[in-house]
Amino acid sequence: MYRNLILLLLISIAAYTNGNSQDRILYKEVDTTKLFMEVYQPGNIDPAKKYPAIVFFFGGGWVEGSMKQFEPQAKYFSQRGMICFLVDYRIRNKHQTSPFESLKDAKSAIRFIREYANRFHIDTSKIVASGGSAGGHLAAATALIVDYNESTDNLSISCVPNALALFNPVIDNGPGGYGYERIGKAYQAFSPMHNIKKGAPPTILFLGTNDNLIPVQTAKNYQGAMEKVNSRCELHLYEGQPHGFFNYKNFEYYKKTVSKFDEFLQSLGFIEQKEQLKIE
Repeated sequence: MYRNLILLLLISIAAYTNGNSQDRILYKEVDTTKLFMEVYQPGNIDPAKKYPAIVFFFGGGWVEGSMKQFEPQAKYFSQRGMICFLVDYRIRNKHQTSPFESLKDAKSAIRFIREYANRFHIDTSKIVASGGSAGGHLAAATALIVDYNESTDNLSISCVPNALALFNPVIDNGPGGYGYERIGKAYQAFSPMHNIKKGAPPTILFLGTNDNLIPVQTAKNYQGAMEKVNSRCELHLYEGQPHGFFNYKNFEYYKKTVSKFDEFLQSLGFIEQKEQLKIE
């Protein structure tokens, strides 16, 4: 099985390096489950250069969802000179799995991208993890959570991203927080809020003030905890907006959040400080 996986990886990466703007790549195989990621790259890749990357994780409560959720964002930021990945991972409705398997897959995805960074022309010091809702949890957890690693992963390869962009993220899984009924006492090792530590990556967090799942105070508490360990955390609140307000179908707020995301990446030196592209 392992040999077959490596063969498929090499075939997929070979297709990618032939200059396709978007490709589907197998990154993990667990029993009979194959997990893929879609890759969006700038139009004209210079093989001599290294590019920053964004890894997107879709939302859906670790139960449902589509890797296509962040396709508009991936298309935009690939035009801004980034390699973007839309990652599939195990979810309950499709794979009969728990949130713990979802996190294992998220970590595996970032390790895969780091392992093949040269093939993807990626600067491994400029990898951003991003996601919405439960996908936001996964992005934050790759940076903060030590446990829940796949037994087949090469743990010498870091799964910790260099920055985070979180869209109404599930960041508190403790008592009273989202998902506690499924996580239980494991929240202490699973909840990003309970594992913020020195060296946490710079973070931008987007939240609507009418979110019925993530209280504004939770986001403010997260920002405060980040600041206590001297880590940057920008919190952007959008008055009256509900959960999922940032999605493309809500175009006004899709544009606003993409624009702030762009500014954040400029401030980190991940993309050029120039006039933003038209957001469409």
